[in-house]
Amino acid sequence: MDKPVIVYSMDDCVECSVVKQMLTAEGVPFEVRDITTSEEHKREVEKYGFLGVPVTVVGDRAVKGFNPELIELIQSRKQ
Repeated sequence: MDKPVIVYSMDDCVECSVVKQMLTAEGVPFEVRDITTSEEHKREVEKYGFLGVPVTVVGDRAVKGFNPELIELIQSRKQ
């Protein structure tokens, strides 16, 4: 079963856009949580140990930014 994917993001964030474009191109469904419109979403990002976005969460794992670890995280979502 695929684990849900959440992308914590904000408007005008180029790296956030790249992450969302990559997920869309890979056909991975995801939920976007904008940290500028919700204090709760901002606290969730901080709970994962990050202060900025993008943060991508799959199951109980979180990755900051667009990097090889993100690709690995997305590929592992079916486990």
